[in-house]
Amino acid sequence: MVKTSEQVYRQIRAGILSGDFEPGMFVPEDEFAHYCGTSRTPVREAIARLVSETLLQRSGTRRVFVPLWSDADVEELFTLRAQLESHCAERAARFIEPEQIAQLRAHADFIDQALASRPEADVPGFVEGNRRFHATLLAAARSEPLNQMMRIIVSQVIIHRTAERYTLSDMEQSQRDHRDLIEAFAAHDSAWAGAIARNHIRRAAYAYRLRANEAASRTSEQAD
Repeated sequence: MVKTSEQVYRQIRAGILSGDFEPGMFVPEDEFAHYCGTSRTPVREAIARLVSETLLQRSGTRRVFVPLWSDADVEELFTLRAQLESHCAERAARFIEPEQIAQLRAHADFIDQALASRPEADVPGFVEGNRRFHATLLAAARSEPLNQMMRIIVSQVIIHRTAERYTLSDMEQSQRDHRDLIEAFAAHDSAWAGAIARNHIRRAAYAYRLRANEAASRTSEQAD
């Protein structure tokens, strides 16, 4: 079966986010092709797209690898993203259309369904709903330079790992932020929207650090 580059892109992306390809791992085109059950041609196209989204990187010798972010890298990415998301929300509050507000409400409803899943919350569903929400927000901001910068700064790997470390309470707070953003957009209040977006990302950064420290403490206790 010949797969399209879009199908291969989605399959490799899912593999990276699920941990099939570990951070720091160099992955030849042949390995990706075997993983997807396809030829190297659509793999090359998918790799180029994933590199542009920082889900993959190239070394100085052009070898492809999964990024390995240090704690300092992650903190810097959160700091930059907080600034960009705030600016994005401020612009969106000015330019957003009623149909886009309706889309944001639909995405928030999708997230609610993921959080209501039992016996435990649907984390992949939460991540997907979050991606859709922020993609619509970015479209509403009407800025191609901002769009390009966000593609570089927003690491889906880190977003996925942040969500995996979230407690249900963390995800519910994130969703409350989404609902508050929608109200700010409906009011076309740029200052309100910008403040919510900045706090939304800083709260995510805090949760990421907190859960990472808890995991490190458990690992240390087990080693002892």
